[in-house]
Amino acid sequence: MGRSAGAKTWLFYGEMGSGKTTLIKSIGRNLGVTETMSSPTFSIINEYKASAGKKVFHFDLYRLKNEKEIFEIGIDEYFDSQDFCLVEWPENLGGIMPSHPVKIRITTSDALHRKIEYQRV
Repeated sequence: MGRSAGAKTWLFYGEMGSGKTTLIKSIGRNLGVTETMSSPTFSIINEYKASAGKKVFHFDLYRLKNEKEIFEIGIDEYFDSQDFCLVEWPENLGGIMPSHPVKIRITTSDALHRKIEYQRV
């Protein structure tokens, strides 16, 4: 996988209710998504049109149990695309990590405050 593809893959870490989906919705708006974005908890992947004919893929891997299920959704093809891939619960990827992702960790300090840290790997 090329470096440019990885730069468009963002992995969101944080406990349930920490604000991963809320942050992803904001990022989507900044990328030009005009549709209402929602968590793909049951569909696993939501696809949105962004500006300049690009796409934004929002993944929620919470319900996936093993790497076989991850391969079945074709996640490596999404990661290899030139589109943004925003992934909640990347802990469930197992050994299927994209090259050079941006890792974002959200920590809840109280009901109103979050700490957001990022790292490009």
